[in-house]
Amino acid sequence: MVRRSVSVAILAIEGTNCDEELGVALRTLGARPEVVQLKQFEGRDVTGEGRRRLSDYQVLFVPGGFSAGDYVRAGAIFAARLRASLGTELEEFVRGGHLVGGICNGFQVLTEIGLLPGRRDGRLGTVEAVLTTNASGRFECRPTFVAWEGGAFPPLAATPAGTRFQFPSAHAEGRLILGGDPEAHRRALERAGQILFRWVAPDGGPATYPWNPNGSEGDVAGLTNPTGTVFGLMPHPERALFRAQEPDWTRHGSPKGFGDGERFLDRVLAYAERHV
Repeated sequence: MVRRSVSVAILAIEGTNCDEELGVALRTLGARPEVVQLKQFEGRDVTGEGRRRLSDYQVLFVPGGFSAGDYVRAGAIFAARLRASLGTELEEFVRGGHLVGGICNGFQVLTEIGLLPGRRDGRLGTVEAVLTTNASGRFECRPTFVAWEGGAFPPLAATPAGTRFQFPSAHAEGRLILGGDPEAHRRALERAGQILFRWVAPDGGPATYPWNPNGSEGDVAGLTNPTGTVFGLMPHPERALFRAQEPDWTRHGSPKGFGDGERFLDRVLAYAERHV
């Protein structure tokens, strides 16, 4: 696969720890990913060739991990620093139709900065949701399943509703709580097609614990903004790129080939290649 035109920034600060995994996955699929420290965008403590600008990239990913130690709330400090130092550029990036993705801690960051559920104009709005402590009170790490039901996310527009993906989860703060009247807010997001994924059981049925690992109401596992170009999800598609990473490959044949992470990330890159 060759997508040399798709340049991806994977944004990192102290505590992010899934940046290299995501880079390997995107590079395997033919993109040109680069792990970029926030200070490289800020121009702080870097000179010359170390300086980076968001406009140099077609896609921005905020990876998983424990940014800034997850003090205050998961993703809150990273979001505050990002808003203060790169807010205007980030708004321009979103308004330009570029994809911005957040995985696990990255999803937490995008909610804390106000890009998810977000505004149609791409501005950094007020915080309308939070990803808080799992209902179990524990760090949950296991294989999980999510389902795409159709919606505003353009990379999956041609994917049949009901398609399931198996991605591993690993988080302590993934329970989505929506601001205002949570039930009304969730229904509004459903009508707008902003539910990216829902947790499901292995047979596609309702996800009781542990298949909904965090207790999010409505089994919400991921969101998009109104235009679908900003997205976040709690499970890790980059950890499911290869068939050998799936927990049941010994029961179902060879470890060779790709897993469900490839199906998802490949569609993200294919969309970026066509539209950015």
